[in-house]
Amino acid sequence: MLVLSDTHGSLSALKTVMNWAKDRMPPNDTICDAVFLGDGVSDLSPAADAAGFYGNWNVVRGNNDYEYAIQESAVFDFADYRFLICHGHRYSLYSGHHTLVSAGRSNNADVVMFGHTHVPFFKNESGILLINPGSVGRPRSRIGATFAVIECIQGEPLKAKFYGIGGGGIREVKF
Repeated sequence: MLVLSDTHGSLSALKTVMNWAKDRMPPNDTICDAVFLGDGVSDLSPAADAAGFYGNWNVVRGNNDYEYAIQESAVFDFADYRFLICHGHRYSLYSGHHTLVSAGRSNNADVVMFGHTHVPFFKNESGILLINPGSVGRPRSRIGATFAVIECIQGEPLKAKFYGIGGGGIREVKF
């Protein structure tokens, strides 16, 4: 599952990611769904059309997507896991993650994915896996622009890989 957030009008970077991802969709590889965690909803269609990337999308709106009548959070099941997705701006992120964990529990989620901070994050807190892919358009980490790919292989623990954009292409990053 491709996970993106916070493009903020950076169509060039988003098209780069979608071009990379389309070559990893079935039957070539394994990306079969995509998630967008807000702040750049208007970027999705033009970038997808330009790249020819047409996957199954789960999308929530961020605090800068106020013109869209899209939900701020959503719950869905994927590969034996339940996901809660949100932008994060309503969850007191700068005071810790306890509100996200609580929301995850309330929704029987195994995983909570969020954006807003523009910094990649991956941690198991109190049995809830928290994932932030970082920002495609306006990164705030030393890594630069990032996104994530979630690997859900039946019978194995969920894995998240993070990728950096720039410097001549896309590369896996560790933090």
